[in-house]
Amino acid sequence: MEYHEEIMRKVSLLREQEHVRILSLETSCDETAAAVVEDGRRILANVVFSQIDLHALYGGVVPEIASRAHVEACDRVVDEALRQAGMELGDVDALAVTCGPGLVGALLTGVSCMKGLAFALRKPLIPVNHIEGHISANFLTHSDLKPPFLCLVVSGGHSHLVKVPDYGVYELVGQTVDDAAGEAFDKAARVLGLPYPGGPRIDELAEEGNPEFLHLPRPHVSGYDYSFSGMKTAFLNAVNKMEMKGGPLPKADLAASFRHAVVSFLVDNAVRAAGDLHAGVMAMAGGVSANRLLRREMQKACDASGLLLYMPQVSLCTDNGAMIGSAAYYQLMKNEVATLELNAEPSLRLL
Repeated sequence: MEYHEEIMRKVSLLREQEHVRILSLETSCDETAAAVVEDGRRILANVVFSQIDLHALYGGVVPEIASRAHVEACDRVVDEALRQAGMELGDVDALAVTCGPGLVGALLTGVSCMKGLAFALRKPLIPVNHIEGHISANFLTHSDLKPPFLCLVVSGGHSHLVKVPDYGVYELVGQTVDDAAGEAFDKAARVLGLPYPGGPRIDELAEEGNPEFLHLPRPHVSGYDYSFSGMKTAFLNAVNKMEMKGGPLPKADLAASFRHAVVSFLVDNAVRAAGDLHAGVMAMAGGVSANRLLRREMQKACDASGLLLYMPQVSLCTDNGAMIGSAAYYQLMKNEVATLELNAEPSLRLL
């Protein structure tokens, strides 16, 4: 029997099965992560190998170093995930892998690994969009969350407002017209001389500062879109002027001011969109959704507006394999599986 015909027959059987356990792999950037997820909701194992120490010397992710590290780590994280789940490779029902967006070399490593396993095991392979994975992290934290809902997706490369009318169905409400929020945080961190990764460093330092120290301009954009380049430039100019005057920079106050400006913009647009669209449920996703002020301010704004807010637990905000396994389950239920021609798509779009 041809591989794909055999796989589609197995998919049909899995859709009728009481429980489905998926082994998933995430290698889109600088984390090699594997997980075993049951029914898209229950984490049986979740293993993350971080490359932060490898890239810290360079102040950011070096694609070639990232790819080589993934090659070395893939087998280890998969083996550890299976060990934690108390399973063998043959026990899993299906496999899943991030196919994009991300660094092409990093993605190719994960895709090649899981294609090989899928062929050898004769198991279905589900290709997952990295951003869809972040949105699905909410399903792992909140068993009661179901579509429809509005989701603020904020990460190093993305700032989107997305309407989720059903599992795997997305409608764009707003997006950044230039920099993403996470990218803006990273650049502000570099200006302040903070080490990589910049976003979490800004968040930590800002807890000690005065958010009213520096007032940054609010960008004028249409609809529910975002823009952070002007805010970032104004921040850079303000810091340069202070440095020219001499004396130590009030880094905590500057970090708090920048964080406050970005967060207030994110929250205001999202809550306004929810009201206009009559959405009763708001969710957040992506690495920046771990930001402490963003979580506090979004909760406060949603409470004031009568919105029910869902946020992934902090450990599931950043890249991980479990979120890929969750998204994969709902794709599997729609017969969305890969052929052996699956390739990495570094510019893959959610919409």
